[in-house]
Amino acid sequence: MRDDYLQAALLVITDPCILVNVVSRRVKQLKRGNRALVESLEKLSPEDTALREVAEGKISYELATAEDLARRR
Repeated sequence: MRDDYLQAALLVITDPCILVNVVSRRVKQLKRGNRALVESLEKLSPEDTALREVAEGKISYELATAEDLARRR
């Protein structure tokens, strides 16, 4: 994993725990065959691709509210 991509992604999603969850979910999607949302001239790992997608604003997230969690029960 490239440190420069990680640092750039941390500027967008400042909470490291949330960043890990967003990136890991996206990595699973990429490994299942979903297309990358960013282009690269070099061959990137799924982890680096996900970090670049976050850093470039291609991936967003939404935190669940207490109401959302109550509806799931």
